[in-house]
Amino acid sequence: RQKHPSYKIDVLCRLFGKTRQAYYEKSHYVANKNVEEDVILSLVHNARKDFPRMGAKKLLIYLQPTFQVMGIHIGRDAFIELLYRNYLLVRRVRNKRKTTFSNHWMRKYPNLIRDYIPTAPNQLWVSDITYIEMAGRFAYLALVTDAYSHKIVGWELAPSLRACNALAALKMALNSLPEGYSGLIHHSDRGSQYCSASYVNLLTQHKVQISMTESGDPLENAIAERINGILKTEWIYD
Repeated sequence: RQKHPSYKIDVLCRLFGKTRQAYYEKSHYVANKNVEEDVILSLVHNARKDFPRMGAKKLLIYLQPTFQVMGIHIGRDAFIELLYRNYLLVRRVRNKRKTTFSNHWMRKYPNLIRDYIPTAPNQLWVSDITYIEMAGRFAYLALVTDAYSHKIVGWELAPSLRACNALAALKMALNSLPEGYSGLIHHSDRGSQYCSASYVNLLTQHKVQISMTESGDPLENAIAERINGILKTEWIYD
């Protein structure tokens, strides 16, 4: 119709085997869909003012109550595709600084959590050190995260990797433990801070089992890596 405006609608409908009613219903549907997408995009732009680094899936959950009130129905895949078409997907921040130094003489422990799934808090803690860029400089953040609840139970922030004290984060985490706990596993990479005598001794004193990655693959400490990504992508860099 747009390419041949001189053709009558009846002629075009007969040419493509469609009824005039079907043509108008389709036109009405397309118009409504375009309006609905414009509304969704407007809501996304407003939400991104408060959460500029929030991913598409969490953004959909955040906007879902508003969509329901407005009678808008859109699935996850359609929402992501709409954001993709309008260049609104968030690009991930890639980690470019090395925070793990495992080429040392200290004892390295085996991985105890292959296929292990915690069923309650304080069964498995995962620890990691990540960097944060602030005002053109880097700070280093040591984290201890409960693998079941994804709650950060211990942390320490320092201006340099040398000064970043993973032991302080561990002490904070241990102070949060309830009385009578048992069976806790602490999992980390093979970095020198986690293999140090002071760190290992503190875990042993509290009867915490020690588990470490074996291959250097970030997937072996996936929960800690994921928490790092959420902190930097959706909170700290907002």
